[in-house]
Amino acid sequence: MFMTGDKEKLLSRMRRIIRARKLDAILVTCPENRRYLSGFSADDMGLQESAGALLVTATENILLTDGRYRLQAEHEAPGWSVEIYRKGLAGKLGALASGIRLAAVGYEPGCLTCAALARIEKALPGARLVPLPARINDFRAIKTDREIISIKKAIGVAEEVFDTVWKELEPGCTEREVAWEITRQLGLRCEGPSFPPIVASGPNAALPHAVPTDRVIQRGETVIVDMGARVEGYCSDMTRTIIPGGDPPEDVRRAYAAVRDAQAAAQKAIREGITGRQADQIARRVIDQAGFGKYFVHSLGHGVGLAVHEQPSLSPGARKKLRSGMVVTVEPGIYIRGLCGVRLENMGLVRPDGLELLGSARWYYDFT
Repeated sequence: MFMTGDKEKLLSRMRRIIRARKLDAILVTCPENRRYLSGFSADDMGLQESAGALLVTATENILLTDGRYRLQAEHEAPGWSVEIYRKGLAGKLGALASGIRLAAVGYEPGCLTCAALARIEKALPGARLVPLPARINDFRAIKTDREIISIKKAIGVAEEVFDTVWKELEPGCTEREVAWEITRQLGLRCEGPSFPPIVASGPNAALPHAVPTDRVIQRGETVIVDMGARVEGYCSDMTRTIIPGGDPPEDVRRAYAAVRDAQAAAQKAIREGITGRQADQIARRVIDQAGFGKYFVHSLGHGVGLAVHEQPSLSPGARKKLRSGMVVTVEPGIYIRGLCGVRLENMGLVRPDGLELLGSARWYYDFT
């Protein structure tokens, strides 16, 4: 994922935070941040079952995990001292406090349950536990060349699978059958899907995050396919709207054209220095002018990396400027209850002079 020098720079930035906030250590519990800093790739199985945490002090890098992950941690995280806990993370932190000063510890409030925090407070009586803003998430927003290579691979795999499935998709298939075939094909080619694929047809396509059902896909209706691959830990995220038979009603044609034009306008405008809000407004204006404004119900896009949704945000409230090296989605959509949904999504790399599209970004229909 990273060269040794890259990891050293990241840890130096962590230690600058420790000094600036007058901390003794930072506890990292976000799975993506844990992997980003150490290379340890184990997945958490849920809120109540973590694969471990990192403890970064002014002089030490400690990876805390349980016995199931000892060999994996030692192999994947060179340069980290692996500490095995048998009675949970909090108990191990309490034991470490006898040899390491832990009077002030920063933590990630978005990735630590109230119950886990209470256990840590009990294990470190009198310690100052400081919630930190999403600083590591900020680091992750700017991709290295090696990260971009992994993301491009994930995009390539997803496009290959989509092309295979799209050519075989016929009216009469169910949404669930198509989603399962996407999952199967991804499993043959990479680590698997970056999220459960969405396949939504006809009126179901009016639900932006529809769950595939046993509904039979009909000729001439829109079918939203939203899918992604995971390669070397990195995600892709793409959406295509298919119309089996290619002959939809006029209002569906108009909605499709509006989404296509909005995406093209935003992609042309995005570059370093523009805010996420400005990018969102550009696409939203095109859809408004086409008469579909009230049907664009979500943000224009988001960052993608080790997580399929991460910083930055391209949304009405996103006032931060985009920076070169960020990887973002551009995915306007129109969702009309009882009729159809249309969403088109590409991924691009923010550059000083524009947005470099990372996939093939083909149009599938032109109704002009």
